[in-house]
Amino acid sequence: MPRIKKGKRGSNKCSLRHEVLQLQLSAKGPLSLKGGRNGVKGESGASDDELASDVLSHYSSASESASVVDEATGGYTHTDTQTQTDREDSIIALCIWSTTGGGGEPVDEQTAQEETEDKLKQCIDNLMDKSAKTRLAALDSLGGAFSSKLLYDFLLERRLTVSDCLERSLRKGGGEEQAAAATVCAQLCVQLGGGDEGEEGFKILRPVLSAIMIDGCASVAARQSCARALGMCCYVSAAEDGEDLVKSMSHLESVFTMSYPNREGTLPTPNAGTPGLHGAALHAWALLVTLCPASRLTVLLDLHLPKLQACLESSDVNYRIAVGETIALLVELGRDIDREFEFEDSDTLCESLKGLATDGNKHRAKNDRRKQRTIFREVLHYIENEDFSEEKIRFGVEGIYIDSWMRRRVYDAFKEVLESGVRHHLQFNPLLRDIFGLGPPLILDSSVKSSKISRFEKHLFNSAAFKARTKLRNKVRDKRADVM
Repeated sequence: MPRIKKGKRGSNKCSLRHEVLQLQLSAKGPLSLKGGRNGVKGESGASDDELASDVLSHYSSASESASVVDEATGGYTHTDTQTQTDREDSIIALCIWSTTGGGGEPVDEQTAQEETEDKLKQCIDNLMDKSAKTRLAALDSLGGAFSSKLLYDFLLERRLTVSDCLERSLRKGGGEEQAAAATVCAQLCVQLGGGDEGEEGFKILRPVLSAIMIDGCASVAARQSCARALGMCCYVSAAEDGEDLVKSMSHLESVFTMSYPNREGTLPTPNAGTPGLHGAALHAWALLVTLCPASRLTVLLDLHLPKLQACLESSDVNYRIAVGETIALLVELGRDIDREFEFEDSDTLCESLKGLATDGNKHRAKNDRRKQRTIFREVLHYIENEDFSEEKIRFGVEGIYIDSWMRRRVYDAFKEVLESGVRHHLQFNPLLRDIFGLGPPLILDSSVKSSKISRFEKHLFNSAAFKARTKLRNKVRDKRADVM
């Protein structure tokens, strides 16, 4: 058997190190050519996070191939260990370089803020472009920015311009543009808060949102988005205005009551997409119900609870879930008014809820059955025993407890509008902090901020933990093999 020459494994690792350095220099070259002033990071074909991710994946795959050679040769030598260290040093240097913009210094925060505002100004200008594609792209960009950042100061002096552009998109745009514009309307109200500025914007947008939502010829997706936006805008901006509240609730009722049973007691056959529209309108209406006074609540409970109970037999799982959550919310609000509150036909309601909580019909999808059983178990437990499954939402060093159906409905409504940015707004937006009783935003000490590990450090930690766990499990598996 021929002898394996010493250093052959090392030559493989040296070539790997050479490839990593080539990746580093090839990425640094275009950035240094296109870089701006004051150390501002220039544009490149791929982002720094993607570059670091590519290098890490390259390193991981190369490590696996090197381990195969090590098995064949019987272990590591001093040359192997030194090459491994050099390779890790190169990758760490590349990741440090990528996070500092290639110049060795972090990008100035004020400069980054100015760049963000310039991009937002361009998006606002693009809202008036003749091309529908350009307008839609601008709406998507604004939606992402409104969701992930707090831009009150920037929007304060441009709120009328943005409101006019959104109104134009709602009136003249296609279905997709109308849906995107309605979502941005809701995010704009959340950004401006519940003051005079938010109320001013809501006065402009409420008529057109209501008109599209009740228009049977409009796109179903646009109507659904308008229903969600109408509920959120009214909740944020018209909490003190009873007239706007009543009008908005009336428009929402006109949509979801189309799913109520007819005089014969049979549910109407839904058209394609209408259960989603009815569910969005019902959720928005339930959000506004939390603002109603006790006298109005009593009327709503008597009017809607019996009809909603019949809608539990709907053929759409998401609409059934929306109905169940709304019933639990209405019962909770009724008990807040009167501790002795009881639904007239509570026995029949509990039987229906038990059937849905244990539904095992095979003609329904497995995920639908699982989701339905989870929700209706919670609804049933609350109706029978007033038990609620408490949930804690963490953000930063803080957290809020979701301990009631009303609190869950409010949190879910903001989550639908802000999506992944809801935690950022809970941390910094005075409106959400006031609604959930969090007080003014926390000012963290620098030592607390510096204690947060970077994404790269987290990756290294997870990789080390994965390797240690794999080694431990392999040892156990080997012992099992010997016993067998």
